[in-house]
Amino acid sequence: MICQTIRKGSDCAFMTAKGCGYNGGLCHEIVEACKGCARVTQIESGSYCSSCPEPAMKWKRGNCNLATHIVVAAAAPKAKVNPLKASKRGMQ
Repeated sequence: MICQTIRKGSDCAFMTAKGCGYNGGLCHEIVEACKGCARVTQIESGSYCSSCPEPAMKWKRGNCNLATHIVVAAAAPKAKVNPLKASKRGMQ
């Protein structure tokens, strides 16, 4: 449904016919770590995340899984080594 509280006019998953169904009935502003993300929307009352009503909870245990400005480098997989062959190579 369309938000009628803070982010007026934008689509919101928590909005119902009775009002905002999120904890407290309001979206929370972004935290410092969210700056630079493509999901941040500027509204007259402040900056809000378009995907999450409480961004601080997403950053509580590390990086936000919705953040577009953070690139995580994948670790190179280690090649499996057969211990029997490795011990024979060491004998030579």
